[in-house]
Amino acid sequence: MITWESLGSFLVYFGVALGAEIVFIALYLAITPHKEVKLIREGNVAASVSLAGAVIGFTLPLASVIIHSVSLIDMVIWSAIALVVQVIVFFVANLVLRGLSKKIEAGNNAAGVTVAAASLAIGIVNAASMSY
Repeated sequence: MITWESLGSFLVYFGVALGAEIVFIALYLAITPHKEVKLIREGNVAASVSLAGAVIGFTLPLASVIIHSVSLIDMVIWSAIALVVQVIVFFVANLVLRGLSKKIEAGNNAAGVTVAAASLAIGIVNAASMSY
């Protein structure tokens, strides 16, 4: 049964989660050398897939944190950890796939899918690790 208290908790956690998503997307867009939004508007599938993988890779642990957190502060801390992990994934992918941003800008779908797959794989492991 839905109560006013449970509805209030839902709204708080949902709002904080949306805020975390916005912060993650803004930070991710700021750290990548290529301009995803511009590329996506131009129809660049590699940029779209890469960004989508990163967002889902962040959202999976965020959902796990919401389920398992003991408090809102706990959720915020673990969300920040999930954010850092996804940023590290991009930097590692950038090291492994030399010229990653140029490949994505050129519409190299293999590069975009590889980054997305890495983001998702690490996001899934990250989410499972946060199930304490």
